Amino acid sequence: MIMTRPSRPAGIFAMPVRGLILASTCAVVSLPVLAGCTDNTTGAEKPAGAASSNPRALTVQATDSECKLSATSAPSGTLTFAVTNGGSKVTEFYLYAEDGKQIVGEVENIGPGITRELVLKVEPGNYLTACKPGMTGDGIRAPFSVSDTGEGQQGYSANSAELVNQAN
Repeated sequence: MIMTRPSRPAGIFAMPVRGLILASTCAVVSLPVLAGCTDNTTGAEKPAGAASSNPRALTVQATDSECKLSATSAPSGTLTFAVTNGGSKVTEFYLYAEDGKQIVGEVENIGPGITRELVLKVEPGNYLTACKPGMTGDGIRAPFSVSDTGEGQQGYSANSAELVNQAN
């Protein structure tokens, strides 16, 4: 003998299920929107233009016509360049070897109003910095020097370019 459940009138469970589906859909759609409205900075962070007591933490203010660094020199070791794009064009920031051709480090696709960091180990020597508004051309270049702190770092050195040329 086959047992069947007694039939229910149509619509008894239809309304709660529809309400559950509607509430779930609203939650899934609204959560990413609401998450985008939060403040992503912590109390420990400083604005990009704020001075730092760490000589290895540098700020770069890039616009469509300028590339201002908080300092033109730093001690050897791990350097952090916090690059803020105050211009209207997407920009890039580069640290070049003294020859101006070899890229030591770069951060690309920095949109207007965005701050991105370039973190790298750098040994003593002379370098060039460059901001490239619109991501074209040679960019706005300036000399940058790294002094010897005597901390035997294992990073890029100005002598590395010479070693690469000898190897080729």
